[in-house]
Amino acid sequence: MTENTVSTEDQFTPDVSTFRNDKLHRYELHVGGKLAVHIRFMDKPGHVDFIHTETAEEFQGQGLANVLVHFALDDVVAAGKRIIPHCPFTARYLRQHEVYTQCIDWPEEAAPKLLGT
Repeated sequence: MTENTVSTEDQFTPDVSTFRNDKLHRYELHVGGKLAVHIRFMDKPGHVDFIHTETAEEFQGQGLANVLVHFALDDVVAAGKRIIPHCPFTARYLRQHEVYTQCIDWPEEAAPKLLGT
């Protein structure tokens, strides 16, 4: 489990903590002991596939998902692994933060549907 309580992304109160929960295959951000945001992932040899980001309703709009994705991406890069962003939120974040460009393996685009199918 990796823990961090400081982020350069946003300022927040000391009752916020981030960590990697390997048992549940997700990164978590807690506010005052409550799960506020989590990012589900699959950890594979050489890469981590980001699947889904979810923010609890009472914590939406506070930028907490940005804090957690920043923490999670830094954790993956520090482990020497590649990032695969299947999660739309993570993909948007990566497009806005070029510092991770060299560590990303973008998923292949789905084949376009044929007319009439």
